[in-house]
Amino acid sequence: MESFLRSRYQKSAVLILGVCILVLAMIASILYGLQNFKIETAVQSFTGFNGSTEHLIIQNTRVPRAITAAFVGGSLAVAGVLLQALTRNPLASPSVFGINSGAALFIILALFFFGSIFSFTDLMWVGFVGAGMTAMIVYVLGSAGRGGMSPVKVTLSGAAVAAFASSLTSLLMLVDNKTLEEALYWLIGSVSGRDLKHAVMIIPYLVGGWICAGMMTGSLNLMSLGDDVAKSLGQRIVWVKVGIVLVVVLLAGGSVALTGPIGFVGIIIPHIARYLVGFDHRWIVPYSIVLGAIFLVAADLISRFLLMPKEVPVGVATAVIGVPFVIAIVRRRAHE
Repeated sequence: MESFLRSRYQKSAVLILGVCILVLAMIASILYGLQNFKIETAVQSFTGFNGSTEHLIIQNTRVPRAITAAFVGGSLAVAGVLLQALTRNPLASPSVFGINSGAALFIILALFFFGSIFSFTDLMWVGFVGAGMTAMIVYVLGSAGRGGMSPVKVTLSGAAVAAFASSLTSLLMLVDNKTLEEALYWLIGSVSGRDLKHAVMIIPYLVGGWICAGMMTGSLNLMSLGDDVAKSLGQRIVWVKVGIVLVVVLLAGGSVALTGPIGFVGIIIPHIARYLVGFDHRWIVPYSIVLGAIFLVAADLISRFLLMPKEVPVGVATAVIGVPFVIAIVRRRAHE
């Protein structure tokens, strides 16, 4: 499949355009919602803060929400790129590794046994640890037996672990109604209600994952040719795969810990990026960061107006967009 953008100049120009669109989307996310603001009010909230309700909403709600959506969207998209390269599965996403289910299970366990003792920050780190441990378990299961790790074994292991974690989560929520009420805040996936200090705790991990993913693009290009070809060209396949898993834990684990499970970003965006720039991961990774950020910021903005004056969680909005996209991918591959 030929890319839509062929020359380096075109790819660079569109990437810069994407960054500009992202900035505009974040500005719109700050200004519009249940209560709309003028751009002057947003600027004054930082240059001449007066403690008014408008300035408080902008500083404590809208800005953290836009920043969180941008970083989480870009991170989930890159995690999808890495998982699709690792498993050679076009529908691979953090949910395939059971990361979403694992993080949710650990949060539910913390709520079930410790209840109100754990703060939002504590639960965020619990989710991060849960995502990492789940990914490690899936990697070990997918690497066991003859032949080491294979795309099919990893996919099946991830599906099995995700199903087990989801079942145990449901059981705990049914046993304790209080846990159910508190857990719903995490399980639906939302960028609202996140404080900037929470985002600042996780963002360094996400940026570190972006940098690591950018450093692995050459290896990802060789791995797309198959393990045998990559080995013949000097790639240490086992270490590359371990590196991919660790970076996915940083990106997807950090994202889920901050916002809860938000689906379909890691499926949709890599396909759009490949359509635009082809199969060169040196372009796919930066494009996925920008496109993923635009997608989640825009989805969050749209979700505010679907059922006004109530807001639809952004995880629901991405699912509404993502399901038809996944069906289209499956139908196209079946036709091919």
